[in-house]
Amino acid sequence: QVQLVESGGGLVQAGGSLRLSCEASGRTFSNYVMGWFRQAPGKEREFVAGILWSGSATWYADSVKGRFTISRDNAKNTLYLQMNSLKPDDTAVYYCASSKTVADRGQDYDYWGQGTQVTVSS
Repeated sequence: QVQLVESGGGLVQAGGSLRLSCEASGRTFSNYVMGWFRQAPGKEREFVAGILWSGSATWYADSVKGRFTISRDNAKNTLYLQMNSLKPDDTAVYYCASSKTVADRGQDYDYWGQGTQVTVSS
């Protein structure tokens, strides 16, 4: 089992930046594909970004491509999401999750954190 704890959310003005972190414990962090998802009020959860076990490959939703960067530090068991040029539409609860496969569907991720709120004001 993997335990995941997100942090770094908050309130930021449009155009600003935030960096989210996700600390993992339990089974070997480096064995897992990791992803970020988000869910805005009244909307379905959506994929944001994913990263391979080694960090050598990443993939993004079109809505965040060029603005967000996913990365990981396996020595620290930590996943990151650097978010730049934030927009009000980025307002959501952000979740990190782990998977045994390369995926962008929530159903393919096995373990989830509790989420961290990101609010972008206009």
